[in-house]
Amino acid sequence: MISITTKSPYALKALAELARAGDEAPIPIGELARRRDVPVQFLEQLFAVLRRAGLLKSQRGVKGGYSFARDPSTITVLEVVETLEGPLGRDAEGVFEDAAAAARQVLGGLTIADVVEREARAGGQTMYYI
Repeated sequence: MISITTKSPYALKALAELARAGDEAPIPIGELARRRDVPVQFLEQLFAVLRRAGLLKSQRGVKGGYSFARDPSTITVLEVVETLEGPLGRDAEGVFEDAAAAARQVLGGLTIADVVEREARAGGQTMYYI
């Protein structure tokens, strides 16, 4: 079936915030959770899975936190969803199989960087590219 739980939307919100912060330094998970109103314990579990999958890296200590292991423009929304939820539409049949294929195509065509850009447009923020 096609099933996306609260894991993926919460993770995408936090990943978009992490991408907005840039590559300057790792961001503490508590800060990401606060900025995006995500339960910190839940986000810790999600980020641990994403780190093990090679999407994120973590740094311990006073200046610790999370950063991207790869450029956000190379990480698709589908990759995040399937890392957290499993294969999208895994057991779908018939019309639901078609719907799952369409969802995979849409989510596979969007990256974390695209999500950040969409949020900026929706919020009326101007994106500056240097």
